[in-house]
Amino acid sequence: MSILLNFGLPKGSLEDPTIKLFGKAGYHITKGSRSYTPCWDDSSIDGRFVRAQEMSRYVEDGFFDCGLTGRDWVLENESDVEIVADLVYSRSSNRISKWVLAVPESAPINSVSDLNGMTIATELVNVTRSYLAKNNVDAEVEFSWGATEVKVPDLVDAIVDLTETGSSLRANKLRVIDVLMETNTVLVANKDSWANNEKRAKIENIAMMLEAALQADSKVGLKLNLKRSDIDLVLKDLPSLRKPTISPLSDDSWVALETVIEKKVSRELIPALKRLGAEGIVEFPLNKLVP
Repeated sequence: MSILLNFGLPKGSLEDPTIKLFGKAGYHITKGSRSYTPCWDDSSIDGRFVRAQEMSRYVEDGFFDCGLTGRDWVLENESDVEIVADLVYSRSSNRISKWVLAVPESAPINSVSDLNGMTIATELVNVTRSYLAKNNVDAEVEFSWGATEVKVPDLVDAIVDLTETGSSLRANKLRVIDVLMETNTVLVANKDSWANNEKRAKIENIAMMLEAALQADSKVGLKLNLKRSDIDLVLKDLPSLRKPTISPLSDDSWVALETVIEKKVSRELIPALKRLGAEGIVEFPLNKLVP
């Protein structure tokens, strides 16, 4: 009898990016607009959507075998779970996010020690309290249900908020005075499920495919033809995952070269390759990349 893996997917801002990532990894997920139960094209996976803030507790308690949440919420909930993989993606970008301590630009506050006796609003209450205790600061920490950046300076003196680019903080005339932690999406597993060989193998397979899809996001494939006499000249500056593949053409004086490069370098690299005599240059997208 095949195993059934109960998988927790994040509801909210990560929902659509997660469905898209799974699709690129080869798992088709559908759901109704008001449904919390996804339909998978893999009969060995079941589960539902819940808030990322709650996910690690449900995984620890065994309601889910595994799930996607933030490293920050694992720490906030003090959850005893297995962190299987780091998956750096979010609603707007594939970059690491930060929980920062921010104050009004005009406030006479330059470090956390200046917050003694003041009030801080945040969703990340436990982590913030631990941070203050580590810095010997006695300040009130109150839970914020959202839109935290608009609460200063009228309702609170400072905030601890999550940011990727800092644009929202700047728009609200806030200044960052410290970084509490960096965070990203993680795949976590229940300890008992992780100890089950069949479930562990399934979880590891999913993790590998999700990581492969993310790896492919920032890279492209590149094919080109060049004279055999120019190989050393081209290889000197050609980035690749390891070493490019070089194949002979019907004309022995020419070869075909194929490699994988960072997407962002192609705009400079392709013109440079053309100037070096390369022909038939083709850039193509990658769906998955397993290093």
